[in-house]
Parts: sequence; structure tokens; C-alpha cells
Amino acid sequence: MRVQEIVRKPMTEAKYLNVDNTDRYRPIIRLFYLKYEKLKYWLYQEEVYEELKEDAYFTEYTSEQCQQDLAALTAWGNLLTIQDTRKVSTIEEFKNKKFRYQLSEATVEIERMVIRVENLFIESSSLEPTLLERIRISLNRIPEILEKEQESIYAWWNDLNNDFIRLNQNYQDYMRELNSVKAEEMMKTTEFLVFKDHLIEYLRSFVKSLQNNAASIEQCLKNLDRKMLETLLDQIVLYELSIPRMDVEVREDLLVDKIQGRWKSLQEWFSGTDGKESEAAKVFDTTNEIIRKITRYAARISEMSNSGANRREEYHKIAVMFSKCSDIYEAHRLAASVFGVEKPLHLKGLLGRQTESINSGVFEEEPHVITVTPRVRTYKEKSKRSEIIDRSKEKEELRIATIERLREEQRLLKSYIQNNRLDFASLPEIEPHVRDVFLTWLSKALENRSLCGKTEEGQVYHVEPPADHETCIIKSPDGRLQMPSYTIVFEEKP
Repeated sequence: MRVQEIVRKPMTEAKYLNVDNTDRYRPIIRLFYLKYEKLKYWLYQEEVYEELKEDAYFTEYTSEQCQQDLAALTAWGNLLTIQDTRKVSTIEEFKNKKFRYQLSEATVEIERMVIRVENLFIESSSLEPTLLERIRISLNRIPEILEKEQESIYAWWNDLNNDFIRLNQNYQDYMRELNSVKAEEMMKTTEFLVFKDHLIEYLRSFVKSLQNNAASIEQCLKNLDRKMLETLLDQIVLYELSIPRMDVEVREDLLVDKIQGRWKSLQEWFSGTDGKESEAAKVFDTTNEIIRKITRYAARISEMSNSGANRREEYHKIAVMFSKCSDIYEAHRLAASVFGVEKPLHLKGLLGRQTESINSGVFEEEPHVITVTPRVRTYKEKSKRSEIIDRSKEKEELRIATIERLREEQRLLKSYIQNNRLDFASLPEIEPHVRDVFLTWLSKALENRSLCGKTEEGQVYHVEPPADHETCIIKSPDGRLQMPSYTIVFEEKP
């Protein structure tokens, strides 16, 4: 493990959790956090003091103590300050430095973590079989997602990661609860028999979902084209880099490493690498082992409860009951109730009846066939092999159609350019997408001090401002736009 320098530094933002006067620091931070959730980011010292005084614990709390606490939290980096100069009327008031306080970003995350720790015993973990199906559907949509814009690709990526994180964390937390000492002690009690069947059914439903979806996800990951995957991850990286951030410098190499690492974790969870068993197979074995353990404990409890029974008294009572039977037929019925039916007839299914008559007998109905599979650990159904469909022709046709569409759009745009000049005042009624392209070119140049820009094809141009602030109206089917009469002049290609 390579320890970075940032890991070795002390984290002063967490000091307020375990120091002297923590009973004052933590309520102050919690107050700021609750206001933060209500989108009220800045608070004055007077507001903090008044909020705390409403609690009986702070009846003897003074304004000077509040000021000292806020100063300490500011020194540790929990609070950010800005001097309020709007209401200052004298130099003396300015020297007193009336501040507004705001939670720092690190403190917001620390307080969120603290709230989650406080609710550990309130929030219970669970197994969600639907997450497996959601992940399978998301992976099957990769070819469709690649044709959409970067924003849609990024939203798809976030949904996939959130589902995978929830699946992993919820399963680990739930298994930790079942393997805890408290759960072991509970499984040894007779009260456990009440919900034993419900728990086993719950675990088996998760195992069934895992069996149905894990194989499909693994096959989807193996069949995924490498170039398609690289294109997908590149689009996600480009969108992450395009997000504007305040005071944060995003390094492209770290971003690429993070996104590729997340995809690799997803791949290893379902497929495994380097001959190692996948995490999905381990989850399957672990869940089945939990089911077997629950069954063993339930059988042991049943044996212990039955071992203390007096068999002699039970047999004597049954013998007396048989002696009171009037005939052999009544004795047979009693034997069926006590010992069970000698040759039970199990009926299951009866789907799609031919008649609704209540007088129709069982033997008059059509038979319902059920395929029975052995319930052993080593049994596996034969997987159906399917051939790989060659879609190179469809891909080539799609590529040619896309290129032709782009060429047609470029011809349409160039038809409005006369003598390397695009005069907005002389434009006829144009389509909305053509108008958006022209306005994009204009905004790129206006953001540059030299009023120059470059089109998607690499052609350089500059913008000529209107004389005497003249305006024009651009007409489109969706409405009219009034704007200054700019002119875009394109440089001739050498």
C-alpha cells in the first residue's frame, strides 16, 4: 500500500467531535447543518445564540461563550467566515468585525457521516433482488446509450453505479447482521421458529434473483465490444471534465483511473478475473450457507423441545382414543390424523381447467405436468448456447447514414454564408437547430477577447459588432429572437 501525504496529515475538521466543550460544539454544527439542508447557508452569531438558548441545556450559555465557540470552530476549518459590511455606519462598527458564518464542505460530509452513525440501529439493511435486474437492464442498454448525448450517458452511469453500490453495501450489511453474535443467540431460542420460514423464503428469493440475473450480466460483460466500452468511458470522462467546479482542480488522469476502477469492480463482481471466483458466486455460496445454518438451528431447537416429552403418556392417550372408536373406518380416520396419510396424494397446479363445474372430479381434469429438478448443491441446468450475431453490416449502414446526415447539415449551414460572411440581419426564416448552431458560434467568439472562434470543422472566424447598436430579428417556426446585428466573417482556408 502506498500512503499518500494527505493521508498522514491530521484532520482538524473532526476535532469538534471529541474535545472539551464538545457538548457545545456539536449542537452548533448540527444547527448549521439543519439550516444548510433548508438552503440557509449563512448565519450570524446572534442567530446561533438565539437558537441555542431555546434549549434548556443552554440556559446559562452566554454570548461571549458563543463567540468563543464560533472562533474555535472557524480555526479548525469547520466554519467559513465573511465580514458583513452592509450595515456598517461607523469605523468603530467596522473594527468590531461582525461576521457571517457558513459550514465548510468537509464539515458537511463529516456531519452527514455522524448522522448515519447515529441511525445505525434505526436503519436496517435489506436484500433487494430488483437491483440485480436494474443492473442487467442498464448494461443491456449500452449500445442504445452510446447514441445519446453526454448528459444522458452520465446520468446512466450514475444510476448504474448507485445500484451497484447499494447492492454491495446492503448485502454486506445484511450478512453482517445474520452472522453477528446477537443473531447467533437469537437462532438458539424457540422464538426464532416463528419467523424462520419467512427468513428462509426471503433469502431464497434473493438467491433465485441472483441466479437469474448474474449469468445474464456476466454474458453481457463478456460480449461487450472493447471499442464500444472505451468510447463509453471516454464520454463519461469528458462530461466530468466539462462540469464547472469552484476552487477544485480536477485531474484528468485521476478521473480516468476512478471511472475505469469502478467499471473493473463491476466486472470482477459478476465475472471474476485471472481465474478467480467472482463475487457473485461467493455471495451465492454465502447465502446458501446461511440458509443451511438457519435450518440446522431450527432442527436442533425442535429436537430439544421434543426430547423432554413423555412418550409413554402420549402413547397411552392415543391407545385410549383408538379403543373408543366405534368401527375400523373411524380408526383409519384417527390414524390419518395422528400418523398422517399412509399413501398421500399430492396435487399441485391444476392450471387452466376445462370446466368451472363444482361437480367435476379430479380424475376428469386434464393432467398438469411439472418438471422436477433435483435440489442438490451440485446440480446445474444446462446452459443454452447461442451464436454471436454478426451486426457489422447494420453498424456500417448506421455509420454511413450518420456521416451523410452530418454532411447534409453542413451544406445547409454553408448555404446561409455569402462571400464568407454570415449577416444575422439578412437571414431569412431558419430552422431552430440552424439558429442554435449560429448562436453557438457567436457565443464562442464573444467569450473571447479577440472576438475570434473556430467551428466544429476547424474553420476560424471573427465577429464584427453592429454599428450604432443596430438590432435585427431572427425568425424561426418556434418564435422570433431580437438581437444585435452581428456579422460573422470567416477566414479563407489556405
